[in-house]
Amino acid sequence: MLMNRRDLGKLALAAIPGVRLLAAAKPDSKVAGVQIGLNVPYNFGMRMMDGDEVLRRCVDLNVSAVELRSQPVDAFAGTPPSTEKMKEFRRKWEDAGVKIEVVKFDDVYKMTDERLDQCFEMVHALGARAMSCEIDVEGTKRLGAFADKHKTMIGFHGHEKTKPEHWETAFQYSKYNGANVDLGHFFTGNNISPLPFITKYHDRVTHVHVKDRKKEMGPNMPFGEGDTPIKEALRLIRDRKWNMQATIEFEYPVPAGSDRMAEMAKCIQYCRAALA
Repeated sequence: MLMNRRDLGKLALAAIPGVRLLAAAKPDSKVAGVQIGLNVPYNFGMRMMDGDEVLRRCVDLNVSAVELRSQPVDAFAGTPPSTEKMKEFRRKWEDAGVKIEVVKFDDVYKMTDERLDQCFEMVHALGARAMSCEIDVEGTKRLGAFADKHKTMIGFHGHEKTKPEHWETAFQYSKYNGANVDLGHFFTGNNISPLPFITKYHDRVTHVHVKDRKKEMGPNMPFGEGDTPIKEALRLIRDRKWNMQATIEFEYPVPAGSDRMAEMAKCIQYCRAALA
């Protein structure tokens, strides 16, 4: 019997432990109290993707919570967004068993006050507990005022050049200014473990990005092949019972003969095994 590429892809995914396809039960990626999530649709190789397709892929990967970029919601709900359409979007995801915990926005520092208010309203309408964006230390003061107004946490994402003191400055501007600590970027950029920072400011860390990088500005690697203390971070979140999504951010090159879905399934299984 001839099989198309989609069928072959499903067989490849099904061969990996922890992946469930076409199952009746809702997805569940909370392991030992730690919510494993995905940065979507970024992990699928793009910032814009139909919301239904993003949801289908999450369910196929047995992922029950995500950091969702705003573009699929904007495309569905319009700009300015319709509150009813956003609630409809949320219902569809929750009915499928996938929680939108964090909403990621681009270019926030260029937004008007009106648009920033709409961003926070979107976070609330989708049932998320935080928004996220890149960190610009000077700009975090203005965003912190909006976070105060809406009583909503912001997880500021840092790259290799982000230092602990950058977040600490942002923390001073608002009690709702938080950190989205990227384990790989923090480790390779600062040449120290991110665990002490996470421990000290755990009440400010909205979620961590899970990726594996080599030390001293080394490349992204398949999970387990880099130097980043992924297992230690996951177990710390587990043992301290912190409400902190472990959000897989897929950035290493896809090996020959594989694809993103199969590689993400491996990443999820790596995290599951670390928490078992």
